[in-house]
Order: sequence, then structure tokens, then C-alpha cells
Amino acid sequence: MKTSAFSSFLLAAVVLPSCSLPHPPPTSAKAGAATPGVAVNPPLYEWHGADVPGPAHVTIDLSEQKAHIFKGGQQVGWTYVATGVDGRNTPTGHFNIMEKIADKRSNLWGIMVDGSGDTVNGNAHNGVSNVPHGGHFVGAPMPHWMRLTGYGIGMHGGPIPHPGLPASHGCIRLPYDMANYLYESLPEGTPVTIVN
Repeated sequence: MKTSAFSSFLLAAVVLPSCSLPHPPPTSAKAGAATPGVAVNPPLYEWHGADVPGPAHVTIDLSEQKAHIFKGGQQVGWTYVATGVDGRNTPTGHFNIMEKIADKRSNLWGIMVDGSGDTVNGNAHNGVSNVPHGGHFVGAPMPHWMRLTGYGIGMHGGPIPHPGLPASHGCIRLPYDMANYLYESLPEGTPVTIVN
């Protein structure tokens, strides 16, 4: 069954390293609400850094699938992340935020649509996946993009389908709201360390 390009982006949010638009910003996000006899999902993040002065840095721990954010020498937040799955591993090392783009689209991953605009591949790799006659590639949205490498790895808003487990094509996905907070709080040049 074919779907429209818009519907496919909504459906692909769980599969692709992309995201839909951010939600209204809380300062802490829980994946579930308390109901007697029902397990509650843990919070996805905590953020207390909006008005904290001083230089910032971020440490991302791949084994925890968490990022810890520091400003002015104190931890001001943490968040679950979703990094690269096996075979598309997120690199480790010391990086700096090289560029910031509020409404970026991937030039590598997205969907392939036919000439009518119907999605024919919901997990397309640009330049690798077949392009149908009259069709084209549509890059996945990556809101609040913060580039870390010259070869396409960065932090951006995206789904965290299973907190604590990798899920991306190599980028560091952040919960949508947290991506917005960090985009607003971290200037270009901010150091980011990724460890195992």
C-alpha cells in the first residue's frame, strides 16, 4: 500500500534518524504516566541550564546512551540519546559543534517517492536506493542540527524509541525538546566528548 510523503515522515519517525517538529518545551520529559500496576517509563531528560552562565561542554556516553551537559563548571542536565546501531557506529573522541542549522534535512537518509509523491521506500539511502521513474529522494528532517564532524555526524532532534539502546544511522539523536534547549544554549565551538 502506498502512502503520501507526509504520512511516511510521520510513520518513519521510529525508523529513520530523523524527526518531526519539536513539541512544546517542558523541563523534564517522561515517556509514561503513573498508573497503579503499570510500569512507568523513566524520564527522557532533565534540564536546568537555561539561565546558568559560563562555558558549556557535553559528554556523551555510548554505553549508557546518555549525554551529560555542563555549564559554568556544573552539571545542568542530562538526556537519553540514541546513537548509531552496529555497523553505523557513532565515532568516539573529542569534537566541537561546527555548525548549527535549525531546520536541516539529511542528504543521506530519508524517503523515496514516486512521480505521484507516494512513498515507495521509507528508509532510503540517497545515491544507493533505487529511484523510481519520475520519483526523487526526500531527505529526513533533522531539527536543531549541531554538526560534530565533516562527514555528517551531529546531534539533532529525533525519536528515542528504546531509551538506553542505539537506534540511529550514526548521529546522536536527542529528544525533540532537549534538542531545542541545547540548540539555544550551546554556541558553535562548544566541546563535545563521546566516550564508550
